[in-house]
Amino acid sequence: MAFSDLVTGLRPGQRLLGIDPGRRTIGLALSDAGLRLAGPYGELRRGKLAPMAEAIRRIAAREEAGGLVVGLPLTMDGTFGPAAQAARDWARDLSDAAGLPAAMWDERLTTEETQEFLTHEADLGRKRRAAIVDRLAAARILQAALDHAPRPA
Repeated sequence: MAFSDLVTGLRPGQRLLGIDPGRRTIGLALSDAGLRLAGPYGELRRGKLAPMAEAIRRIAAREEAGGLVVGLPLTMDGTFGPAAQAARDWARDLSDAAGLPAAMWDERLTTEETQEFLTHEADLGRKRRAAIVDRLAAARILQAALDHAPRPA
C-alpha cells in the first residue's frame, strides 16, 4: 500500500505504528494523533509471525494505531535487493496476520545513523545503545514518513 493511501484511510485521531524489522529485535515507534511527530515506543523479540502479529495488533489497539509503517531496506543506490524483497514479504504477512494496513518506507542507514548518534552525540555505551537503537531507528523511519504525509488543505 502507498503511504499516502495509508494516511488517508485512517480515521480521525488514529496513529501510526512504525516498525524497524531487525534480525533479532523489532523496533517500534508511535506517532501522535495529529501524525506530525514520531517517538520511540519499544521493541519485540523477532520470532514466529503469529505471536509477533498478535503483540503488534494488541499494541495498535491499545494505542489507537490504524496502520503500520515498516522500514524498507533498499540498497545504497536505491534499488530493490534481496533484503528489501524479504522485508516486503514479511510486512505483507505481518499486515495480514495483524489485520492492519501497512506501507513501506525507505530505511537506508537509519540503524547505522542512530548508532552513530548514540555513540558520539549521546555518548552512550554499547550495552545501553543496544537496548534502544531499534526503537530509535523505528522512530526515524516513522518520522521520515510523517514528514511526507499528506496534509489537509
